[in-house]
Amino acid sequence: MDDWRSYNDVAEVYERVHAPRFVVPARDLVERAAIAAGQRVLDLGTGTGVAADAAASAGADVVGVDPSIGMLTVGRRARPHLRLAAADAIDLPFRDGVFDAVTANFVLGHVTRVDTVLFDVMRVLRPGGTFACSVWADGHDALQQVWTDLAHEVVPRELLRDAVTKAQPQRATLADPSKLEQAMKRAGFDRIQVTHARYRFDYPLDEFVDGLGAFTTGRFLRGMLGEGGYDSFMLRARSRFADLFPDPLHDFREALIATGRRAR
Repeated sequence: MDDWRSYNDVAEVYERVHAPRFVVPARDLVERAAIAAGQRVLDLGTGTGVAADAAASAGADVVGVDPSIGMLTVGRRARPHLRLAAADAIDLPFRDGVFDAVTANFVLGHVTRVDTVLFDVMRVLRPGGTFACSVWADGHDALQQVWTDLAHEVVPRELLRDAVTKAQPQRATLADPSKLEQAMKRAGFDRIQVTHARYRFDYPLDEFVDGLGAFTTGRFLRGMLGEGGYDSFMLRARSRFADLFPDPLHDFREALIATGRRAR
């Protein structure tokens, strides 16, 4: 599975289900980065522009980049006031030292070469500029376990595990606060702070199941099963979740938010 390209197929679902809820952690990220009016900000892996919009709401001059054309297309329609462009976080098309801040909202877990990305972030930041990132730090809960068990009914465990690891190679590593801090130190950031955050997202049950399809396992299953097989799988998933959980349901997620400065 080409992880970034697979987002093209789920951009509408992501915007409808997840974007309204991920506004809260995006605002927390912008607040922790102390982004202010007049600053030039780059948002990495912007998706449909949720974190870029949070920075723009603080008065910043923002550009959001993402390799998924599908996500950017939906983002441009949902947030036409934003500047969004296709670019990969590992090779940023910007001059040295042009941004006051760089944000990465739940992006680094998907990156294979975190050090390379962070070195390029350091390059495009001005001296004294701020980098702020968030990463998921939660474990397997009952909701995730039911979804995983359903996936194992149609895909071998090893195949699914390998696909998830390939799509999110750094998630487990960066969920450890000390390892996230070490990665930022290796890139040369100082004044690093890592804090925990906990979120509760409320969903109508059918909407929650739709939203699971936008995450890694769902995108992998869509590619493996084809549209017909995937639709049948999602019908079973809705039935299973309806049997086991209340409607609406509450999804509790834990995250780390880290900030660091480029030395002057």
